[in-house]
Amino acid sequence: MVEPSPFRTELEAAVNARHSRLNPFTEKWVKGELTRPQLGAWAAQHYQYVSKFPRWCATVYGGCADPDARDFLLENIIEEESGTKHVDLLIRFAEACGVSRTEVETARQLPTTRGLTAWCHEMSGAPFHVAAAGLLVGLESQVPGIYRRNLPALTTHYGFAGREVEFFAVHIEADEVHGERGYAIVEHHCTTPETKADAIEAVRQATEMRWQYMTGLYRAYVLKETM
Repeated sequence: MVEPSPFRTELEAAVNARHSRLNPFTEKWVKGELTRPQLGAWAAQHYQYVSKFPRWCATVYGGCADPDARDFLLENIIEEESGTKHVDLLIRFAEACGVSRTEVETARQLPTTRGLTAWCHEMSGAPFHVAAAGLLVGLESQVPGIYRRNLPALTTHYGFAGREVEFFAVHIEADEVHGERGYAIVEHHCTTPETKADAIEAVRQATEMRWQYMTGLYRAYVLKETM
């Protein structure tokens, strides 16, 4: 097995320093301490984020001079948008929680959800190595670690059927590949101390934005704070 480069190790450390698999909302989820309405509220907020992700990738694609990286971004977009769209799987889960498609699509963003989506929009227009670090490494590479904790609880604690939680199963597999490719792309494009520092900062920001988004869910739906 090839030892990871020092830069790869720094990128991983930046992700793990604020990984949302350990957020209080995730902990409540894993312990079976959320209700179906609370899970449905999560789905409605999460839709506001993931439904836009392919378009952010498309913006990055448009500014990318690397054909191999463009191929990967295009594969990512097609995977999200063709056939049974991943957002439709999310809505299927929301409906199993008692939240309708219309309610999901028209949900008011919490301020912390808005913060994450605004940051992603801004990041998609950043220089390619920064955008790739923030969106692919900082955000997408976290997904398998979060959903590996979330998925078992959905069947054991909450009683969902396999078809109802397909969204999570699909993303554990797909985003593990995406995250690894993201690391490889960022390593390939960051060859100077300056570009490496840019990438690590983008990852740090991404993990903080996702953490704050998850904490917003905890405050709004567990602590019942007005936001």
